[in-house]
Amino acid sequence: MGEAAVGIAPVTGRARIEVLDVLRGLAIFAIYYMNVTTQASSVTKLFLDPRYVGWTPLDKFTFGFVNIVLEGTQRGVLELLFGAGFMVLTARAMRPDGPVAVADLFYRRTLWLLFFGLVNVFLVLWVGDILTIYAVASLFLFPFRLLGPKALVAIGSLFALFTAVTGGMEYAARVTMMAKVEQARAAQAAGRPVAKDDATALAELDKKIARRQPSEKAARDLVKERQARRAPAGLTAYAGYMWNAWLTFMVGKGMAGIAVIEAFCTMLIGIALWKWRVIQGGRSRRFYAGLMLAAYGVGLGARAYGVWELLPFQFNAKTIWFTQEAARIAVSIGHVAAVNLAMKSVMGARMLHPFRAVGRMAFSVYFLEQIIGLHLLFAPYGLNLWDRYGHAGQFAIATGVIVASAVSANLWAHWFAMGPLEWAWRSLAYWQRQPFRKRPDLTPEPLSGPTLAAA
Repeated sequence: MGEAAVGIAPVTGRARIEVLDVLRGLAIFAIYYMNVTTQASSVTKLFLDPRYVGWTPLDKFTFGFVNIVLEGTQRGVLELLFGAGFMVLTARAMRPDGPVAVADLFYRRTLWLLFFGLVNVFLVLWVGDILTIYAVASLFLFPFRLLGPKALVAIGSLFALFTAVTGGMEYAARVTMMAKVEQARAAQAAGRPVAKDDATALAELDKKIARRQPSEKAARDLVKERQARRAPAGLTAYAGYMWNAWLTFMVGKGMAGIAVIEAFCTMLIGIALWKWRVIQGGRSRRFYAGLMLAAYGVGLGARAYGVWELLPFQFNAKTIWFTQEAARIAVSIGHVAAVNLAMKSVMGARMLHPFRAVGRMAFSVYFLEQIIGLHLLFAPYGLNLWDRYGHAGQFAIATGVIVASAVSANLWAHWFAMGPLEWAWRSLAYWQRQPFRKRPDLTPEPLSGPTLAAA
C-alpha cells in the first residue's frame, strides 16, 4: 500500500504548530552567533586563548553574554525541536497497527538529511555542520517513541550525568593538584625540599601554562591557516583547509561521536516535552512562567558562575566542568518556556510573528547563513574579512547576517510555500514533487497565538 493510500502527507498550512516554527526560527538565527566565531576568527588563536581574538571591554562583555545565554543552548533548542518534530512525523506509528510507511518515510527523510549535511560539509565547507549530527542521532530515535516521558527524560539525562561525573572527577583532581602546587611553592619560598608529589603537580601546572602560550607549533598552524584563508588564496586551498579541519576535529578526534550522543539524549527530552504538551504550547501561562524562572535560575546561574570562573583564565578548578551539560539543557528549556509564554499573549505573538516564516524554512536559512559567512564575508575570494574583528565585531556582523536572512525569508514566504531546500528535502523524502508556490488552501490562519492543531 502506498503512502498516499494510508494518508501520510506533509504537514502544511493550518496543520502546522506555530510556536514550533517560531522556536525553530529564533534558534536557527541565534546559532549563527556561535557559528560566526569559527568562520571569522583564526581557529588557532581561538583554541589557544580566546583573548587573542580580541579582548576590549566590549569583547569581554560579548564573550560572557554569548557563553552564558547562547552557547550550546540554541543547538539544544533545535535538538528539543527535533524530538518534537519526530513525534509530529510519526504520530500514526504510535498505534500497534501503525503503518510501516511512517517508518519508511522517517528513515528516508533522515538519510536525505544526512546527504544534505555532507553537502554542507564538503561543498558549502561548513566544519560545524549540525545536519550530519542530527541525522545520525535521529536514526536511533524510532524505537523510543512509545516510552513514557519520565523514562525518556531519565535516558535523555544520561549524557548530562556522565559529564557531571567525569567533570566532577576532573574538578577534584584539579583541586588536589593546585593544593600540591601551593605546597610546592611554599616549600620553594622557604628554601625547603619539595615533596615528590608536590613537584609533580608543579610540573604538570607548568605544562598546562606552556600549552596556553604561543609555541612553534601554534606559529606553524597559524601560518598554514593564513595561507589558506587570506587573499590571494583561492577556492582549492580554502576548501582543502576546511575539509582537513572537519576530518581532523570532527572525525579524527571523535567530536562527531560525542555530538551525536549529546543530540540523541536531548532529542529524547524533546520527545518527553512533546508528550507533556510543553514544547508545543499546550500548558498554561503560569506553568510556562514557572518553568522559565526555574530553568533560567538553575541554568543561567550555573553558566554565569562558570564564566566568572573562566574569565581570569587561571588554572583553578571550575564548576562548569560538571554543570555544563545540565545547565545547557536547563537554559534550552528556559528558552522554550520563554517563547511559549510570549506566544500566549497577542502582543508577544505579533512580535514573534516574523520568526514563523524563518522557522518554516530554517533548513534553507541555515545554508544561507553559512554561504554568506564562509563565501561572501570571510573567504579569501570574498570580502576577505577573516581574522579582522574581535568578539564584539563578529557579533555585530552576525546580527547583520541575521537581519538580512530574516528579511529574505519573510519576502520569500509571500510567494512560496516553503524554502528551496525544504522543497527539495520534502520532495525527495516523499519521492513526489511537492507544491512550491504558495496556494490559498495552504495559507496559515490569522495570527492569534499558538496553533495546536494535530499534524
